[in-house]
Amino acid sequence: MQLVADVYYIWLNKVITFLSLVLVAASALFMFVPPLESLMDGFGLSIVSLIIALATAMYGLFLFAREARKNPWIAGAYGFMLFSLNLINLIHSTGQMNSWFMVPWLILAFFGGLFGIFGAVAMSFLVTIYFVIAETGPNNSGVLSLTSTGGLIGTYVAGMIGYLVWRRKFIDSESAKVRQLTGQLKTKQQQAELLIQSIADGMIVVTPTGVVSLMNPAAAKLTEWSVDEASGIDVHLVVKLQTEDSKDIDNDQNPFNTVFQKKQPIDQTLQLIGRNGAQRVVSLVVSPVLAGKNDEVTGAIAIIRDVSAARAEEKRRADFISTASHEMRTPVAAIEGYLALAMNERVSSIDMKARNYLEKAHSSTQHLGKLFQDLLTSAKAEDGRLVSHPTAVEMSAFLMQLTDSLRFAAEKKGLLLDFVIGSASSAGERVVKPLYYVKVDPDRLSEVITNLFDNAVKYTESGRISIGLTGNKDVVQFYIKDTGHGIPADDVSHLFQKFYRVDNSSTRTVGGTGLGLFICRKIVEIYKGRIWVESEEGKGSTFYINLPRLSSQTANELIALNQSQSTGTAGSQ
Repeated sequence: MQLVADVYYIWLNKVITFLSLVLVAASALFMFVPPLESLMDGFGLSIVSLIIALATAMYGLFLFAREARKNPWIAGAYGFMLFSLNLINLIHSTGQMNSWFMVPWLILAFFGGLFGIFGAVAMSFLVTIYFVIAETGPNNSGVLSLTSTGGLIGTYVAGMIGYLVWRRKFIDSESAKVRQLTGQLKTKQQQAELLIQSIADGMIVVTPTGVVSLMNPAAAKLTEWSVDEASGIDVHLVVKLQTEDSKDIDNDQNPFNTVFQKKQPIDQTLQLIGRNGAQRVVSLVVSPVLAGKNDEVTGAIAIIRDVSAARAEEKRRADFISTASHEMRTPVAAIEGYLALAMNERVSSIDMKARNYLEKAHSSTQHLGKLFQDLLTSAKAEDGRLVSHPTAVEMSAFLMQLTDSLRFAAEKKGLLLDFVIGSASSAGERVVKPLYYVKVDPDRLSEVITNLFDNAVKYTESGRISIGLTGNKDVVQFYIKDTGHGIPADDVSHLFQKFYRVDNSSTRTVGGTGLGLFICRKIVEIYKGRIWVESEEGKGSTFYINLPRLSSQTANELIALNQSQSTGTAGSQ
């Protein structure tokens, strides 16, 4: 039960506790200072009043707060009743109805209205019982005197007036719950705001209309907009983005627009242009806020992290790797050439034992040269220096020609190799071959397919390797499928990371740099494609590549443009 707001019970407890402490201090003073001891009887102070006052004060100081958290009404009632008993004791000790303590008693009866009708009735009942017992005792006439009757009536009236006055401030139980919930919500909101303000990464909340509704200090520092100024401003003005190589981003590729269109999180590394022109490379993650059964977008939350220092460190590391790889390729190539000459029977004569040593050295040198080449390629792929001359490529003819050139490597290991277009299951079936055009550098794409094919040959002991091609009006898909050992599920998600190699008994004996699939992914991403793998241990693996498809008209225009540029270049020479 709660009739008024918590603050009234808290203040009533403070007043009662203070008055009880005054009574304790006065009792102690009168008891332990001999000249004042005679005043105790005049004020009605005794051991009983001291004990009750001390109990009331201790309750108010140490127990009230704990009980008030459970129920403020009950917590206040305990202290109120203890103080009422002590006041009756003082009235009884100082002349009963003629006691001057009747004045604070009537005031107390008025405040009994804080506890509703229960408080008013309890006060009236308590004083009635006392005066009936006091006035009908053996030393009295047995009839209530006029003074006693006036005291009783005064208590009833004070209690009723108090009830009527405090009734205006009564709140029902539902309102009390609402007040409590509101307080909790305010607390939660304050906690959330404190948490947002303390996040080291920048955070921006955007409305469905693309307006900034909330931004923390970290985001304000990155964007060079103050929190107050950015509120209510279009997010595209606050968060100005470019690619890492300082190229403008089209509206349909802007992360905020993409999130609202696709309703999916976007994670990109871009360049952020501050309000004052400062440029930072940032990791930007924009997530939609979905609500309702239809997953309607009600806003978006962007997390911005400054990765400029990390990017600079990566560039320094890539430059070192690139320089070191380039410089070391020259002596390695020379060593490889001299070893080849030493094994050439027309140049030198060596016995079989020496030839065996030279062949092993030549193989190791080739592996070392491949490692340096992969390091150089991966470094260029990371910082955008990988040379690419894209043109329109018809994938069916391209893959068919590439399959023929790779067939010898498969047959050398006793593996079958076939090329599949569409739903055909073998190369012998007749199918209509559609024209699948993509815009790629044929040399780079050949590097990807050859790398995937070499892996398939290395990890397949027996069976077949299939190179397949299919697609629709938007995408061209090709794949390399093998019947090898397969890849554990835990390794699939890490397979395209730099230097990652599957570590198990079937792969430990096979050499590799751990860079091949990483380079494949980087090359495919240059052409806005996607590469992934599906595999099951013991049943082989299939590597898929999706590339945007060109229409025949666009492809022919691109081919004609490239031919005209080649002709112009040849003519100028």
